[in-house]
Amino acid sequence: MPGDVLYTVTSVFGNTIRITATQWVHVTEAHDYMSGNMDKILETLAEPERVIAGQHGESLALRAYSSTNITRKTAVVVYRDKEDGFLITAFFTSKPDRIEKKGIVLWSPSQEG
Repeated sequence: MPGDVLYTVTSVFGNTIRITATQWVHVTEAHDYMSGNMDKILETLAEPERVIAGQHGESLALRAYSSTNITRKTAVVVYRDKEDGFLITAFFTSKPDRIEKKGIVLWSPSQEG
């Protein structure tokens, strides 16, 4: 529902990604440490270090942070990167290589021409 949208971000592929209140509640209930990290989620979506293809058509944006509310971590934002895209979930990991092994790199800064 349109009134549920908290933020929108443009992905590296030019699509608008919606973050709804409903989905943000899902994220923070599943990963309570994500509360207070909306800024990192928005930044990771807009300016990822790389985007990996998920196994079910989703995209995973990754961005390392030297400091978060829990320690040094990599943000992983899972979303549908399409016209009228949306956030699926988000979390921090200390092992981004495990995520990267599961899919191909769809985008990295070195691919920009």
